[in-house]
Amino acid sequence: MSIPTEQYAQIFKSNNDPIEYKKVPVPKPGPDEVLINIKYTGVCHTDLHAWKGDWPLDTKQNLIGGHEGAGVVVAVGELVEDVKVGDHAGIKWLNGSCGLCEFCMASDEPLCQKALLSGYTVDGSFQQYAIGKATHVARIPKEIPLDAIAPILCAGLTVYKALKESNARAGQTVAVTGAGGGLGSLTVQYAKAMGFRVIAIDTGSEKQEMCLNVLGAEEFVDFAKDDVIAKVKSLTGGLGAHAVILLAVSEKPFQEATEYCRSRGTVVCVGLPAKARVSAEVFPTVVRMITIKGSYVGNRLDTQEAIDFFARGLIKAPFKVAKLSELPQVFKLMEEGKIAGRYVLDTSK
Repeated sequence: MSIPTEQYAQIFKSNNDPIEYKKVPVPKPGPDEVLINIKYTGVCHTDLHAWKGDWPLDTKQNLIGGHEGAGVVVAVGELVEDVKVGDHAGIKWLNGSCGLCEFCMASDEPLCQKALLSGYTVDGSFQQYAIGKATHVARIPKEIPLDAIAPILCAGLTVYKALKESNARAGQTVAVTGAGGGLGSLTVQYAKAMGFRVIAIDTGSEKQEMCLNVLGAEEFVDFAKDDVIAKVKSLTGGLGAHAVILLAVSEKPFQEATEYCRSRGTVVCVGLPAKARVSAEVFPTVVRMITIKGSYVGNRLDTQEAIDFFARGLIKAPFKVAKLSELPQVFKLMEEGKIAGRYVLDTSK
């Protein structure tokens, strides 16, 4: 395939600097890497954190963000054998890992201390051509639309992993905070596909309509109008949800969750509001045997499982398409909480 020497990308010099849409060199893959012509890339709340620098993790300088990039492989390194030019592949949050530490050897490579993070510690998918380690790029079946699969590469994978970590069983109730957002809209669908009953927690008529009539949640709790704790309990016979998936970008839901999680239930923290803390009263947490845990992104097997759910038609990620050049406007909408579902950027524009 013909590969240009220059491409368009969204880049910023350091945190909070202006995001510049400009031409940059096309990178060349190393021996164990592949070069993917990114066709579409999702916009995740993590990308906003990367730009703002409000996480306790330093970003690369002169950073090209993004980590939900779906496209076509156009070049491979000399050591790469199982990925071919012309294959469809995706850039994920986890760009690479050492492969040698105890976490990598136990298939917990997201916990690798030397992990490479797309759009954070290495350049990501807000560009037309992006690099990924061959062992970590997502394998995408060619019959899957690349715009629709992009949000699965982080949002879908992340929430699928969180649902597995919740230890909930088919038929049990899972409460999802931030259910109408990019992560939440996928969580509701994965939860339904896994056999869970879903209570969606969010606010606004648009998100209520989407959660109940498009995504398939059984109940909707509007946190701006309802007493969340009382409402969830009333919907579950006074016992609470078997699991709570916390996707919120503010701190308050993290303080409330154990109060509407039933005994022996699990609270799974996924969202990462800046400088927030999780707190719970010790006595009820102990005597009700509630588990509070964090869930990060999935491993390589989780990735393929999450994609398989989508390939079988069980997941339909709601998304809107914008131009790569419109990333700052998408960030503004994200900050204002005005995005229902996910934005996907067309890198050809």
